[in-house]
Amino acid sequence: MQIKSVLMDSTAMQRALMRIAHEIIEKNRGIENLALVGIQRRGVPLAKTLAEMITEIEGHKPLEGTLDITFYRDDLSHLTGHPIINSTNLPFNVNRTTIVLVDDVLFTGRTARAAIDAIFDLGRPAKIQLAVLVDRGHRELPIKPDYVGKNVPTSSREQILVQVPEYDGAEQVLLADRKA
Repeated sequence: MQIKSVLMDSTAMQRALMRIAHEIIEKNRGIENLALVGIQRRGVPLAKTLAEMITEIEGHKPLEGTLDITFYRDDLSHLTGHPIINSTNLPFNVNRTTIVLVDDVLFTGRTARAAIDAIFDLGRPAKIQLAVLVDRGHRELPIKPDYVGKNVPTSSREQILVQVPEYDGAEQVLLADRKA
């Protein structure tokens, strides 16, 4: 893989997340009965950052959770023999809650679909919204995010790499070419 460019540095990521935080508050007229749910892996630290920003703005904290969609993936049979399972932790009642799913990159829409399926297995939320740091296009399913940090048109040969300190020791978004 060859890095082509830095699409967002740490400052740009923080600005985009702050804008998304404000948009979430505005669209939902506050944060009552609102939960931010990070999709494992990189959606989790992004959701945590959004929750901290919303707390700073609103003066109280939104509900938070994490969601592992491994067993909801439609390509599970194509993964390695031992897929990595992360935790799902939703310490609140999903029923009648507005759930904001948070992920790093929206590509085909299959991860978002899997996350929606996982949420519905846990209850019936009032609404499900989707927040992504980067929307790169190439949708295979009719899924559109409610909140987007940056739209980045890409070719199918390119890859978006979101780096977060928790996993990568850096905070940036990179555009890379896949190996041929």
